[in-house]
Amino acid sequence: MKKVLKWAALVVGFVILFAAGYGLYLYHSVKETAEQIFEQRTPSPPMIIQAEPVSAENAKPGGGASNLPSSNSSLNVNRIQVNRTVDLDKKEPFTVLVLGVDQRENDRGRSDAMILLSVNPERKSILMFNIPRDTRTAIAGRGTVDKINHAYAFGGVDMSVSTVEELLQYPVHYYVKVNMEGFSKIIDTLGGVQVNNSLAFDYGGYHFASGNIHLDGSQALAFSRMRFDDPRGDLGRNARQREIVKEVIRSALNVSTVFKLNSLLNEVGSNVRTDISFNDMKTLVADYRQDLNTIEQIEIKGTGSKIGGIWYYIVDANERQRIHTLLAEHMKTLQ
Repeated sequence: MKKVLKWAALVVGFVILFAAGYGLYLYHSVKETAEQIFEQRTPSPPMIIQAEPVSAENAKPGGGASNLPSSNSSLNVNRIQVNRTVDLDKKEPFTVLVLGVDQRENDRGRSDAMILLSVNPERKSILMFNIPRDTRTAIAGRGTVDKINHAYAFGGVDMSVSTVEELLQYPVHYYVKVNMEGFSKIIDTLGGVQVNNSLAFDYGGYHFASGNIHLDGSQALAFSRMRFDDPRGDLGRNARQREIVKEVIRSALNVSTVFKLNSLLNEVGSNVRTDISFNDMKTLVADYRQDLNTIEQIEIKGTGSKIGGIWYYIVDANERQRIHTLLAEHMKTLQ
């Protein structure tokens, strides 16, 4: 019996040492990857936004009301100065701009997808919406009006973030830039994604049946890119992109993904860049993860129009006001 207990104690001791060593290895692996993908944005000055958002019911899309500014000017309401920083240790809400970038050799490329997330742990929810890439808007720091996805080609992440902030009149606290081709490898590492497809279609050599379907990385990329056969065009594609991102977030927050961490870190290190520091990542995992139970989705409404022979997505001032109001209300604390 004593010999059995001795062997049991040795086995338990070995398991504890192995677990501790593996935990230390994982910690250093995550830290190394976090440092690899960290790219700080150029610091921006404090931003002026409205102090009290008007009721979302009173800011309806469409109509182009004369008392609201044009699509290239700021929203004209009561204003306060806000800082672009957020204290994650206090579990403050924050915004993240996800840029899906179609990178090419010797070319910065364009942002193929722009998705803004409002993360509010007190409300236990994430608010998510696409910014249609053909949205016609003033390009921050360039003095021109163009499609919003061109901001990345002109000035990279800094110009993209500033342009989104000016469009919505709300600060972006963090960004995450993802190489779209590499994103498919991240999805494969997570074991694919399960999505609810409302439209059966063929694209990229794949058939996508309607209903709940499981997609690997390549299929997910094709699923998120089709638009010409969709009656809703870009809006349909945007909805599919949000569906993919939603499922990736859910998988990434799942504790079981820790067993795939090595492969996941390799793909993230090669295909993701962000200004979320390692310390902030630790805080998000430790303090925010359990509080994010709901992912709400909204859509920016607009109309298509040709200007100078170029097709644009026109978002009027009323719609910008509506989105701004929903964003500001979601970011409020409940106390």
